[in-house]
Amino acid sequence: MPHTSALLVIDLQNTLVSIAHRPDPVLTAVAGLRARALASGVPVVTVQHRGDGLEPGTDGWRVAPGIAPGEDEPVVHKTSADSFLGTDLDAVLRGLGVTEVVVTGFATEICVDTTARQALSHGYDLLLVEDGHLTSVRPEQSPFAPPEESVAHHNAIFRSIRFPGRSIRVLPAADVDFSPPPAPPAR
Repeated sequence: MPHTSALLVIDLQNTLVSIAHRPDPVLTAVAGLRARALASGVPVVTVQHRGDGLEPGTDGWRVAPGIAPGEDEPVVHKTSADSFLGTDLDAVLRGLGVTEVVVTGFATEICVDTTARQALSHGYDLLLVEDGHLTSVRPEQSPFAPPEESVAHHNAIFRSIRFPGRSIRVLPAADVDFSPPPAPPAR
């Protein structure tokens, strides 16, 4: 099967972006990836969470401006941290012939981490965009790691994790190449 990527944009919805730590650089990186993916014919799959404060049709539920999906782009709706659980994400990716997911989104340690690991379990290669995921602002006295440390920690984990038969990469958005791999030389 040829190597085929898809860009996953997970939960970058207005309500969640409003509680995120430094969302502007991540939204800019994801918007750039989106544009490059679409220009290269790479599918962009948007994942939208539903739940308290994220009721379908509300402004808070909508995907942030500048990265909202086009009418012909697949959108997957979920109700848990796992974008595969109880959704059609796997069927959508397989229908597109995808072999590698390029993961971006919110929140690093919850939906991004869970979906990235589940992608590996479902047989996909993984590219985690190191500057394409983020987490929430933390109060000063919090049991959670500060946002920048959480992002750095997860990038380091995915740089060192091994999964038999899978390629796992962590790259900055600027280094993500959506161009098709070169054709093998003619014999």
